[in-house]
Amino acid sequence: MSATKSFIDAVKERRTYYALNKEAPISDDRIVDLVNQTVLSVPSSFNSQSTRVVVLLKAEHDKFWESVKEVLKPQVPAEAFAATEKKLDGFKAGYGTILFYEDPKPVQELQQKFALYAQHFPTWSEHTSAMHQFTLWAGLEAEGFGANLQHYNPVIDQKASNEWNIPADWALRAQLVFGGRAGEPGPKNQQPLEERVFVHGK
Repeated sequence: MSATKSFIDAVKERRTYYALNKEAPISDDRIVDLVNQTVLSVPSSFNSQSTRVVVLLKAEHDKFWESVKEVLKPQVPAEAFAATEKKLDGFKAGYGTILFYEDPKPVQELQQKFALYAQHFPTWSEHTSAMHQFTLWAGLEAEGFGANLQHYNPVIDQKASNEWNIPADWALRAQLVFGGRAGEPGPKNQQPLEERVFVHGK
């Protein structure tokens, strides 16, 4: 995160940017360091450390979104594909994509070790993934990127596994697209806090 920005400011300023370009406000090494520090610092249920992250930059990022296009084209009605292609090209216009996976092995080991909680560990694994997703989303935007979170799993899972040598049993959970800001985020409507926050004992 930028040294001049507080954590809560980064959280407040995190938005969904769809208009992206290939300009990067920080170096690739800084991007990788941000990913590494996130993976080392974000908590996980029972310290499962089940999240796996694949970072695709530049040409590899472009290849990913072309792969999504190839997989979807036979599945989308011909008359609707132009709109789909335009949307995918918007993601491809960015600088990079982070793929978030969950490795089932640590989860299964915890299920065996703590049988009383076995049914909950898959859900807690999803929580772990979500925390990584949000932290990197806010962190990249704090560094000057725009970003949006996508879910083209499971349609792209097999092709991605083959292309980037990703273990077949890892579960793809989300794709964080990021790049230079080529536009502004849309308006965000907020429900009243009185309906969402409840304080007792103050």
